[in-house]
Amino acid sequence: MSKAARSPRPAPRFGVVYRPDFPPETLPAIARAVDDASIAELWLWEDCFLQGAVAQAAVALASSDRLSVGIGLVPAPLRSVVATAMEIATLARIYPGRVKLGIGNGVQDWMSQAGVRVQSPLTLLREYVSALRALLDGENVTRSGRYVELASVRLSWVPPQPVPILVGGSGPKTLRLAPQVGQGVIIDCQNTVASVQATLTDISGCESLTETTSFARVMYLPCAPRDGARERLRAEATRWNVDAAAFGVGGTTGEIREGIARYVDVGIDTVVLQPIGDVRDFEALVAAAVAVARSWPSD
Repeated sequence: MSKAARSPRPAPRFGVVYRPDFPPETLPAIARAVDDASIAELWLWEDCFLQGAVAQAAVALASSDRLSVGIGLVPAPLRSVVATAMEIATLARIYPGRVKLGIGNGVQDWMSQAGVRVQSPLTLLREYVSALRALLDGENVTRSGRYVELASVRLSWVPPQPVPILVGGSGPKTLRLAPQVGQGVIIDCQNTVASVQATLTDISGCESLTETTSFARVMYLPCAPRDGARERLRAEATRWNVDAAAFGVGGTTGEIREGIARYVDVGIDTVVLQPIGDVRDFEALVAAAVAVARSWPSD
């Protein structure tokens, strides 16, 4: 290989986001469309007070044949760890190998509205993910923590294979927790290449603390396909108070691919394209994801 030649970048896993502000009745058709397009993953989450993430995941799984569905994320304060374990285990038995779960602190103002805000969200998150991992692995779990208290709890129906648990959030302390207790991290759409690189560098020293052999680095990446991309991305960046020049990807297939490549180069291995328009723009997002995946340089 000549000095001028570049080794192909490793191909990431590709997915798309279904946002909870989309009408719930649109989800079955969207899940089928994503599955039919052979996109690997569909990610969704719950925002207060919109759609419940576990219900969304069940609908998406039932509406597709091969699709991997990521829940990213569920706020730990909003439901008991036993309830979450039972719900996820049920999905994982019916749809083995197709469920991924993200846990986070939730937006604290919303947690206050719901009456579930805790004094130390990070302590709860650590206790919650640790207990959830043990429950989903079929262990007999007893805990006496600050927030999670369990007395000899064992699930009757254990997933046939491990369910990946990822940690998501925006604060550095939360993200550093991900490799200590989880099998991956979810980085949200407000990040740029520079901030993603800083985050992954920050948490890389913690990865030896986890027992997992594979640590996923998932990024929700705002995407504006086709014409007018920069204007639409600029408007969305303003909403998130992010530098518009460094926000998201958009334009032609080649422009989107090169934008994604910058995130892959700093360590992202799962790129989940997030729509910035309403549900009517979803078809264009799916088409962009397919085109980029097909045009990615092979080894």
